[in-house]
Amino acid sequence: MKRCLIITDVQNDFCPGGSLAVAEGDKVVPVINRISSGFDKVVATQDWHPLNHVSFAKTHRGNPLEVITINGIQQVLWPVHCVPGTFGADFHPDLDLREVDLIIRKGTNPLIDSYSIFVENDKITETGLRYYLQGLELTELFFTGLATDYCVCYSAVDARNFGFHVSLILDATKGVDVPAGNVDKTIEDMKKRGINIVNHESL
Repeated sequence: MKRCLIITDVQNDFCPGGSLAVAEGDKVVPVINRISSGFDKVVATQDWHPLNHVSFAKTHRGNPLEVITINGIQQVLWPVHCVPGTFGADFHPDLDLREVDLIIRKGTNPLIDSYSIFVENDKITETGLRYYLQGLELTELFFTGLATDYCVCYSAVDARNFGFHVSLILDATKGVDVPAGNVDKTIEDMKKRGINIVNHESL
C-alpha cells in the first residue's frame, strides 16, 4: 500500500506563545521532521480563517470555550487564530516543509468551521483531499500534528469512514484536552473505529 503522512495544523497559533496554544505543541515538530522522508507523499494542512470567522468568540461577543448552536451545528468559540497574513497562521518555523507535496487550507468560509481536513463541520462540504489521495492510490494514512482531540481526530475518523487505512502517530501529536480528559477519550474512540495508535519508532 502507498503511504501518506498528514501533518495537521502545525502553526504558530497552536504552539506555545500562540493565541490558541496547545501545551508542548512544538514538541511534535522534531518527530515529524524525523519521519517525513519515509512516505510516498506528505500533505500539510493549515487553519485559514477570515477575521469574522464563525468560530471566533469575538464574532458573537462570546467567551472562549463557550459552546453555542449555529444553524443546527454545535460550535465551540475560540480565540482569534490562524488569520491569513499573520504570524500565527504560518507553519512553525522549525517544521521542515521540503518533503511536503500538498498544502490544504481549511476553515476559509466565514460561516462554517472546519476541524476535519476532509469535510467541513456541515458534514457536506469537502476540501477535495479525499480525491487527491484516491487519485494517487494513497490508501494508508498516518496522522500527526495539532490538536489530537480536535482537528487530528476529526480528520482521522473521516479518513476511516472514506475507507482509508488510518494510523495516529501518538508521539507526533498533542491535544488541547478541553474538556479535561478529552484526549484520552478521543484516543479510545479512535481505537474503537479501527484507527491504529502507533509511535513513530515503530514505523
